[in-house]
Amino acid sequence: MSGTEQQGAERHGVVQPGATGQEIYDGGMVVRREVLGDAHVDRANANKDEFTEDFQNMITRIAWGGIWTRPGLTRQMRSAVTITAMVAHGHWEELAMHIRAALTNGLSRDEIKEILLQTAIYCGVPSANSAFKTAQQVFRELDTTHTPTDETPAPPH
Repeated sequence: MSGTEQQGAERHGVVQPGATGQEIYDGGMVVRREVLGDAHVDRANANKDEFTEDFQNMITRIAWGGIWTRPGLTRQMRSAVTITAMVAHGHWEELAMHIRAALTNGLSRDEIKEILLQTAIYCGVPSANSAFKTAQQVFRELDTTHTPTDETPAPPH
């Protein structure tokens, strides 16, 4: 790989000039499985049908292949941003999934707490209140069941 090609890979993850849709999908699937866990991704794929198949494909290519493979942010930072977005929009099931993913990505419970405190200021106290309840539930489930973070019910993606 030439220096210019290497710089492109460093800047754009799997979305390279000439990359096929399949290569982007495959790269996205690798990251999706690393972040969410095989069990979660397998359940999401098992639940897809003709109606949701295009949506699943889009998520894997665009979110996981196009964004999560980019090297510009650490996975911890991407998790922090994603948690904030879930709180801001009130997506509580997705928040639970991404709290588990944040733990997988190396964030501590204390760091997640700090992210949620930050969201109280910028997303509102009621949203942060719901987020703390969601995080408590996730942590309680993890502490009670001692199951890997990827063995939780799969939301639509």
